[in-house]
Amino acid sequence: MVAGVDIGGTTTQVALCEEDLTVVDRVEVPTPAAEGGAAMVGAALDAVRLLLGRTSARLLGVGIGAAGVVDARAGRVLVASDSFRGWAGFAVTAAVEEALGVPAFLDNDVNAFLCGEAAAGAVAGEPHVLGMTLGTGVGGALWLDGVLYDGPHGAAGEIGHVPGFGDRPCTCGGRGHLETEASGRAIAARYGERTGLSLSAREVAEAAGASDPDAIAVYEAAGAAVARAILVTAGLLDVTTFVIGGGVGRSWALVEPSIERTLSAEPPVSGHPVRVLPALLGEDAVTIGAAARVRAELGGF
Repeated sequence: MVAGVDIGGTTTQVALCEEDLTVVDRVEVPTPAAEGGAAMVGAALDAVRLLLGRTSARLLGVGIGAAGVVDARAGRVLVASDSFRGWAGFAVTAAVEEALGVPAFLDNDVNAFLCGEAAAGAVAGEPHVLGMTLGTGVGGALWLDGVLYDGPHGAAGEIGHVPGFGDRPCTCGGRGHLETEASGRAIAARYGERTGLSLSAREVAEAAGASDPDAIAVYEAAGAAVARAILVTAGLLDVTTFVIGGGVGRSWALVEPSIERTLSAEPPVSGHPVRVLPALLGEDAVTIGAAARVRAELGGF
């Protein structure tokens, strides 16, 4: 079997997968993000060992999806948010390989999300896809000609940080990025501006479900912003298939109507219809995508 690991800011998820990427066992543990890279990888390794103790199968490799900008070729984290201590610069794959004695491969978590959905999820078999995660922030990844395209600097597909969405400051230091309209953080902030109330994006979604007009308006604005980013991608790359996941993405019924309205009003110049699909794998997407990377690197197993 192979292991897929999703190292997030709050929790780390680990799954053992068979050759067809079926998850046979999984575990979730807290991420010691404030304790440094060694502690974070150590927690993931302990979780892998726990799962291996439940099976007689031999581990062939480990794939890791990690938050932040990563150098997938060197297997290290390049840039991480300030919620992670000692993560930027950490050599993730070297630490895993030394501990377990098997090959390890690192990807950005959004890249791994898209690999999972392309391998066994909502866009399985699709040759060209943009994947988007609407969570605390907005992440993106590109799947072109049946393979992940990360670009010469590892940042291809980062649709969350393209400008043209107003002038609000973004967490990255820029202004007017998609993330300032469509992230969970932005949804909570926009609702607060309208009502003076301090709610999480999930609570705003619950309010929208209870017919709160301010909550509905905030989610409609987020959906329209996502649709504009989709149209930019369709016009620039001629990609017309999109998959959306993340916490905000799970509120699909709230964002889909405004996405579809905006796309209908301004179809791409190619004339081909745009398909926007909700993610299928849920919280397993990153771990399955990380496992898929191992399978590809080992040429099947």
